[in-house]
Amino acid sequence: MKIDKDTAVTLRLTVAETNGKIIENGKTPTAYLHGGYDNLFPKLEAALQGQEAGFKATLDLAPEDAFGVRDESLMRTISKKDFPPGVKVGGSLEGYNDAGEEQIFTVLKIKGDQVMLDGNHPLAGKSLRVGVEVVSVRAATAEEITHGHVHGEHGHHH
Repeated sequence: MKIDKDTAVTLRLTVAETNGKIIENGKTPTAYLHGGYDNLFPKLEAALQGQEAGFKATLDLAPEDAFGVRDESLMRTISKKDFPPGVKVGGSLEGYNDAGEEQIFTVLKIKGDQVMLDGNHPLAGKSLRVGVEVVSVRAATAEEITHGHVHGEHGHHH
């Protein structure tokens, strides 16, 4: 079966920064619903359109095709007294961006009574090399299409 809209696709993905640092080793398969459901980077989904099980490719993704460019407006400094106990540098916490939407922030630094937070994805601003191998392709179920993601093995579990 060819990959097309509303197919459930199981992949092995390897993801590395362009300096060679491995982010995802591809050992654990992952499944996604193909066809514009925002389950995969659009450039990667476009490369998979029409392919079948066994297809392999390597794509280089610029930051804007991956996790986006860094947005310095997502940097925050808060008072340590407003900081929840137990969260350390490298940890994350929920907060709100300038639009009042929930945002995950990573703790960059704790300096004196100030805590520096970053609301960018940790891989924002980085180019990535993505290796992909199509393991299987099947028609998605009506429930998967309604939910916008694959259920069961290698997919989402409710």
